[in-house]
Amino acid sequence: MTDNSSTVPAAVEIVQRDTCFQGFYRLDRVRLRHELFAGGMGREISRELFVRHDAVCVLPYDPQRDEVVLIEQFRVGALGKTANPWLVELVAGLIDKDEQPEEVAHREAQEEAGLTFSALWPMTRYFPSPGGSDELVHLYLGRCSSEGAGGLHGLEEEGEDIRVRVWAFEDALQAVRDGLIANAASIIALQWLALNRDEVRGMWS
Repeated sequence: MTDNSSTVPAAVEIVQRDTCFQGFYRLDRVRLRHELFAGGMGREISRELFVRHDAVCVLPYDPQRDEVVLIEQFRVGALGKTANPWLVELVAGLIDKDEQPEEVAHREAQEEAGLTFSALWPMTRYFPSPGGSDELVHLYLGRCSSEGAGGLHGLEEEGEDIRVRVWAFEDALQAVRDGLIANAASIIALQWLALNRDEVRGMWS
């Protein structure tokens, strides 16, 4: 028996790529072959790919008060799959212009929550659904003051209706445990902060 545990496939051959739909997002059909773990090229396969702008998500955190600022808004993708499609989320936006992820983080903090970040701490980058989408998420912790945060925000011309709330960090973490916070970026960010909170507070306090 051959041990292929150290084999790292690298070759991908795009046979054909067609755009099936073009709106704000795009849907492509890709025909391709790729290298196999056992070696050699596999058979041709067809995949539909949801082409999205990359996203930036930020968890606003006040290290002095040990509080996070989270937003709530309606999400059509949750409709019919949960009793409440108004999800508790991070500040977030798409990189749809010629700008850096950090610029998006600062812009969206103002638009969605009326917040100003004095520093950004890169957490990680991840693919939320790589089986069918090419979206890459840039995840940050944003240092802010939670004093006075709250209220209704969002851009009316973009149909945004956003409620901003301040949470004690432990309450937000418990909401993850209870399933009240049920989107990937928020879960990952709050768990990251749980693991790194002492270091963050030491650096930012």
